[in-house]
Amino acid sequence: MAFLFRPAEKIDPRFVEGDGRLDVARALYPDAPPPWLDLSRAAAPWPYPAPNLAADDFARGLDTDAIAALAALAAKAYRAPQSVEVVPLPGADAGLRLLPWLYRSPKRVAFLAPADAGLRAAWEAAGHSTMEIASLDAVGKADILIVDNPGHADGRLVPHADLAAALPALKRRDGLLVIDETLADADESASILPSVARLDSTIVLRSANALHGAGGIPLGFAITSHPIAARLRAALGPNAVSAQAAAFGRAALADAGFAAEQLARLAEMGGKLEAALAQAGLRIAGGTALFRLAGTDLPHSSFDSLARAGILTRPFPKLNALRFSLPKDEADLARLQVALASA
Repeated sequence: MAFLFRPAEKIDPRFVEGDGRLDVARALYPDAPPPWLDLSRAAAPWPYPAPNLAADDFARGLDTDAIAALAALAAKAYRAPQSVEVVPLPGADAGLRLLPWLYRSPKRVAFLAPADAGLRAAWEAAGHSTMEIASLDAVGKADILIVDNPGHADGRLVPHADLAAALPALKRRDGLLVIDETLADADESASILPSVARLDSTIVLRSANALHGAGGIPLGFAITSHPIAARLRAALGPNAVSAQAAAFGRAALADAGFAAEQLARLAEMGGKLEAALAQAGLRIAGGTALFRLAGTDLPHSSFDSLARAGILTRPFPKLNALRFSLPKDEADLARLQVALASA
């Protein structure tokens, strides 16, 4: 089997701009066999067993001590330097989409390719100009540089030295380096945090959701210097993180045993997924422990054909590729194999 993408304008942009759009898929493919198999998300398919809340927790918000305790736990889990501050967020993506609105004047924002279409649109909606650059050497006169590391589309890793080398030019323009490490829990070597002493003019975003398969309880963290942390806290307000998300975070971040088991499950199923894609004639073009990116120029299948089989993937038209997250079990893997073979 192989994929030939239709022109980008014929792929609904909502699929390109974000994952998990089952609402759009159901509307556009009403005859697809249920239930839908969502392989579009860059997250583990096995959710962390979130703790139950006491009845009183539903009636009150988190106090400052509880927020501080959650931040301290995240700092330890992510091996952040002592000089930085950690700001809990209602999801890392929410933090990324809040940043454009912290600037009163338009900024020039550079995204390291392949850029996330939805995030780029969010900056443009706030009045900023954006561009996509092929390498950090091309940052030019950008005020803000955004790098997802690992890459959300292809899993590419940017060396920490290259990130550090891009910072001086940004600092001279009172700029900002944003390092999106929301997928780094599945690859500890990806994180820059253990190797730096300070985070001047830099924000690192982490997520408790991807590795723990807990997209329904959004929880992220912005790790940065005091001045930037203060601006984020002022914009977020005191009740940004729910008691449920905090309880999940406290349990998940401290559960090293679950993380190890999850990584082992990811490795096993990831190998099976890669074998299934290769057997179908797809070229593996990238990936992480959480997903595989596959593509080819041959003409006998597409995103559309899988969707008609009730399987949602994440299309990246500029890469002529699809991103497949991991099936949760052998039944889902078999369903994918059948769809790949018949497309």
